[in-house]
Amino acid sequence: MGSIGRYIFRTTLGAFLVVLVSVTLLMWMTQALRNIDLMTSQGQSVFVFIGITGLIIPLLVLIIAPIALTVAAAYVLNKLGNDSELIVMNSSGMPPWHVFRPFLAVGVLVSLMLTAIAVYVSPKCLRELRRWSTEVRTEIVTNNLQPGRFTVIEGKLTLHVRDRLPNGRLVGIMIDDQRDPKERTTILAEHGDILTNERGVYLILENGTVHRQEPARDPAIIKFDQYAFDMSRLSPGPPNIRYSVQERFPWELYDPPPDDSLYKDQPGQFRAELHNRILTPLYPIAFVILTFAYLGAPRTTRQSRAMSLVGAIVVIAALRGIGFIGTISGVRTPALLVLPYLTLITAVVLGYWGIARGLIIEPPAFVMNTINAALDGLARRTAVATGPAQ
Repeated sequence: MGSIGRYIFRTTLGAFLVVLVSVTLLMWMTQALRNIDLMTSQGQSVFVFIGITGLIIPLLVLIIAPIALTVAAAYVLNKLGNDSELIVMNSSGMPPWHVFRPFLAVGVLVSLMLTAIAVYVSPKCLRELRRWSTEVRTEIVTNNLQPGRFTVIEGKLTLHVRDRLPNGRLVGIMIDDQRDPKERTTILAEHGDILTNERGVYLILENGTVHRQEPARDPAIIKFDQYAFDMSRLSPGPPNIRYSVQERFPWELYDPPPDDSLYKDQPGQFRAELHNRILTPLYPIAFVILTFAYLGAPRTTRQSRAMSLVGAIVVIAALRGIGFIGTISGVRTPALLVLPYLTLITAVVLGYWGIARGLIIEPPAFVMNTINAALDGLARRTAVATGPAQ
């Protein structure tokens, strides 16, 4: 790669990083605001908040990076075209492949980065996110339970404490447990203490009653002097966590354990997610080929690139949309998982063919004429509407 190739490589890579970082931060902030209750209602520090919400960044990068590369390649090609650098390179006898190589190098670099993220980084971070968020959200029960407030955990367990004494002793405790659909349990106690030992975390209740209500039966009321409520069940350890398909490593998707309950319920999800992990690193290379095919041919300053840019955006959006449709439909119809591969291969072959021949890809003449006629009509109507006002 000569000096021109290194210049294009640095410019494209720099533009890609700027777009990737800015868009990822924006998307991260929108996701992070959904978990702002970690600080406002659960008393966690800003470092815990940033640490937990930051674990979703690798997943965002998987989605944003191919788009950021497309934007960077289009920006650099437009810059080279507006400065007439593409025309100079072409006039000097430089073949299109030499100009395309630095763009392809950036695409391969981005593809390798996405491969590492899809194979290990993203599922590892999502697993840590589930474990950490579970611990933090259940920590409210043992350390941050606010007197006078009703705390809802897992949507079906409600805790209420009237007051907390300076020594940590709880006063006026109510626990409403609806996690078992066959039985609703309500516990009322005058006092309580939190006990932590090697067996787990327990809430030791004193002087209270247990109300058990089963369908079609009268409620049973049991009075107790002391009752131990197991709170360690609210914070399951990693072996008890049921990881989703996005939180599985590729080798777990390819060969899941036979007794995996999620695999028994949704085998198609495992298959579709595995193919999605394979396809994701291929999109940056396909996108950069299509972008260069539409915008890489030399044009004079009087030849507009706007329609070629629109064409590239439409084709890339259609390619990614077909990938989404094929992956989603492949859950129920495995044969449709071939569709994204076919479209990717077709796009790469046709794009490379266009680059090698130096074709200027533009919409057909009738499309251009229709668009120009519509714009002229709109301009005339605007002039007529604004004429009387003036």
